[in-house]
Amino acid sequence: MKSTSMKLKQGVFFVALLSLPAMASAQNNENLVDNGGFESTTGKIKKPGQIDLATGWKSPTGARADVFLSDSKEPAIGAPANVYGNEAPKEGENYAGFLAYSYGNKVPRTYVLAKLKTPLKKDVKYCVQFYVSLADGSKYAVNQIGMNINKKEYSTAEKSAIIDETQVQHTDNKIFNAMYGWELICATYVAEGGEKYITIGNFTSDENTKNERNKKGDDWKGTQIIAAYYYVDDISVKMLGEKDVCDCGVEVDPNAVSSTIYQRTVKTDDKKMTPKDRIEAQALFFAFGKDALTPEATAALDLIAAELKANTALTVTMNGHTDAAEDEYAVKKPYYVDMDKKRLAAAKAYLVKKGIEDWRIKTNAKGSTEKYTTSGSETSSQDNTDLDDLNRAKNRRIQFTVN
Repeated sequence: MKSTSMKLKQGVFFVALLSLPAMASAQNNENLVDNGGFESTTGKIKKPGQIDLATGWKSPTGARADVFLSDSKEPAIGAPANVYGNEAPKEGENYAGFLAYSYGNKVPRTYVLAKLKTPLKKDVKYCVQFYVSLADGSKYAVNQIGMNINKKEYSTAEKSAIIDETQVQHTDNKIFNAMYGWELICATYVAEGGEKYITIGNFTSDENTKNERNKKGDDWKGTQIIAAYYYVDDISVKMLGEKDVCDCGVEVDPNAVSSTIYQRTVKTDDKKMTPKDRIEAQALFFAFGKDALTPEATAALDLIAAELKANTALTVTMNGHTDAAEDEYAVKKPYYVDMDKKRLAAAKAYLVKKGIEDWRIKTNAKGSTEKYTTSGSETSSQDNTDLDDLNRAKNRRIQFTVN
């Protein structure tokens, strides 16, 4: 007869076997980056260069990175507005920032570093994602932005660049030059085993870093720095199962996708039109599966921002819509989930950047339930476009309601 202790051991072993799938599933969904949105702090942040006070984060060199907070009373480290520009957080209330390049290496680069919750497992795939946005105060924009994943922690008192391998980078290693909204850097990383630390910044020499000069935006009143400064937010490292994929972008059948962006002209110079009429006459239209603002969309938002600044009692609700085909793609491809919310976030970020208070802009995601109705005051030069394709393009939109 087996002893009681032996039975207990067997019972515990059996329960452990049953729990393995659940544990694996939990690991797959867990973000191994603690405080990936910089929401938690361990002390009162009073000035730039205090990234070490964001829980779990530090700078690996003597040049310190920054953290920006929505509730800060210090203008230099506020969010959305701060010493480097104006950008709403990607998620939550805070974000961080680092300097990726300076002309003639006159200003030292900075980096943000964190220790993962658990070391990475050998030969296991991980989905790595983070978002960056070029600050308005940057005279330059660069490529080579990425993440180094390492077994050892970088640590030096010197204010020097870290030149090393970049394991996670944008597929095209493009120059990140967008000064409003956030751009995703994403990749699948296969672990060597034992990696504990992630560091974000530019790990490539100046000679091998492409740069381009930026014009100062009309809505930025600060002084540009001769450097490329980036905000960073929403950082995650998640284990992937054998059949899981890291959704880093658009993967679609080009034959099934519309390339049409609806364009229209609306008369807003009628003296009888009220500010409410002019705002509600605007609409933003988007490419299939995209949340990027077209020149026509930014022109409409500029008009809305001007009206809201001139009429401070007004608030606006933005209603976001999708194409039914985008919703169909979203069932199998996570990239297409919540396209309406992504478009609303991009448009709201633009208005906030133009100086409109966050609380004056409400958002309402409506999906593909409401079809677009052409107004009598608009004209379009796309009459020869396939009618079904044009109607789908009209549905990929944001419309406005003045409250």
